[in-house]
Amino acid sequence: MAMTVLLAIVATVSGLIASVFSASRMLGMLASMKQIPQLYRGVSNPGLVFTVALAMLLTILFDLTRIASIGAIFYLLMDITIHWGLYRHLLKDTGAHPAVPLIAIGLDLVVLGAFLVMKYQSDPLVLVVAAVGFLAILLAQRLFMISHTDADGVMHMQMEMGGKKPEDMDM
Repeated sequence: MAMTVLLAIVATVSGLIASVFSASRMLGMLASMKQIPQLYRGVSNPGLVFTVALAMLLTILFDLTRIASIGAIFYLLMDITIHWGLYRHLLKDTGAHPAVPLIAIGLDLVVLGAFLVMKYQSDPLVLVVAAVGFLAILLAQRLFMISHTDADGVMHMQMEMGGKKPEDMDM
């Protein structure tokens, strides 16, 4: 019994460290591409600070089932958005069949719809928090895009990679 508990603790801590590391690296990469604002200039890894602070806030405010439910809603919305972007803007570049992203969107909508109905019946607070979070993300994204695009709506991205431009690097 004690060995099982020890293994569960090690697995949980390992998963937590891996999740924090991957999320902070992604935020760092997006910040270096000028896709998200630098939040804290004096901190060596602001993505890590932001990720851990958000995780701590969610842990304090909600139990694991609510956190997982909010995450599932955000994941499905993100998946729908990515497939829509593929369908609208990248079909020619990728050579994907148009039916594939549309089927994926349809399946995501079915799962999301069923999940939202289930959560509305059992825990509507999850829906309120997810809606507020979603609206905050949309507002922050809109403000960021307004402040980082030129008059033609073009965002000039630059990656900061030790002084090298992305096209000069061997990738």
